[in-house]
Amino acid sequence: MTSQVPGTVLLAHGSRDARWREPIEAVAARMRADDPAVRVLCAYMELAAPDLPTAAAALIADGATAVHVVPLFLGMGKHAREDLPLQLDALRERWPKVAFSLAPIVGESPELVALLARLAIKS
Repeated sequence: MTSQVPGTVLLAHGSRDARWREPIEAVAARMRADDPAVRVLCAYMELAAPDLPTAAAALIADGATAVHVVPLFLGMGKHAREDLPLQLDALRERWPKVAFSLAPIVGESPELVALLARLAIKS
């Protein structure tokens, strides 16, 4: 059995303002700096490109056989609760041989909550 080749999509809401994407892209850049072999792309639910299917297609074209989607949302809104599961179902149907997985939204991470609290205290 061959091992899976992982790819990661950092998924955010999106904005028409290109500056809004800078922190999302910075996370991807940090991942690449920490591990130059990592396959990571950013994607956006709306108002910016690429979207999730486009990013997944690019990772798969680059050899990824497993795609892990990390929603960079602070809260469980409609996109995370309703839209994202539907998109993942469509991706699984389009690429049945690729293993798609979904991380919890980052806002539910105790580590992120603790970090945000520390940052708020500092300011």
